[in-house]
Amino acid sequence: MKIALFGANGMIGQRIAREATERGHQVTAIVRNPSSFTECLQNLSVAQGDASDPESVAKVAAGHDVVVSALGPAHGVPPESFVEMTRTLIDGVKRAGVHRLIAVGGAGSLEVAPSVQLMDTPEFPAALQGIARAHRDALDMYLGEKDLDWTNISPAALIEPGQRTGKYRTGKDQLVTNDKGESRISAEDFAIAIIDEVEKPRFSRQRFTVAY
Repeated sequence: MKIALFGANGMIGQRIAREATERGHQVTAIVRNPSSFTECLQNLSVAQGDASDPESVAKVAAGHDVVVSALGPAHGVPPESFVEMTRTLIDGVKRAGVHRLIAVGGAGSLEVAPSVQLMDTPEFPAALQGIARAHRDALDMYLGEKDLDWTNISPAALIEPGQRTGKYRTGKDQLVTNDKGESRISAEDFAIAIIDEVEKPRFSRQRFTVAY
C-alpha cells in the first residue's frame, strides 16, 4: 500500500514510518524541510510538502492509497492554527483524489465520566490545555466531514517511547485505563494500532483510542 505520511519527523511519525515500512508498505515521508529527515528506511522516500497549503498537500498526496497525519499543535501556538491546518489538510487530500485520511488526535477530549472530558478534570496539566483544545476542535471538524473516509486515533493519556509489544486495547470516546487506573501506551504500539487501521479499517468516520 502507498502511504503518504505527514509529521514524519515527530516521535509518533517516526514510529509510524518504521512500522509501515517493516510491513512492506511504500511510505512517502512528507516534511517541510526534507534535509531535516534523517531516517533511512527501506521502502521510504522523502518529499517536501506543507500541510497548511492545500495545493501542496494535493500535489504530494496524489497517487497514494491513504494519507496518515501525525501532525499536532505546537506549544504556545493558538489552537486555531492547528484547526486551520486540519481544514487545509482535509481540503488537500480531497483535491488529490485520495479517499482515506487517518489522523492522530489527542487524549484530552476522551471522557473519564459521562459528559466529563479528561481535559476538564483538575488533574489535567494547565500547560497542555491549548493543545487539548486544538485537538478537540480538529476532531469536531472531522466529525462534520461527509466527503472523506476519515479516522481520528487518540492515544492514551500517557504516550512515550517504549517497547513494541504488539498489544493494545481499543475504545471509542472513553479513556481506556488498566486495573490500576492508568492510561498509557508506547509510541511503538500506538504506531502498530495506526497501521493496523490502515490495513484493516474498523473505524471509518469515527474516533477511537488505544491503550494497554
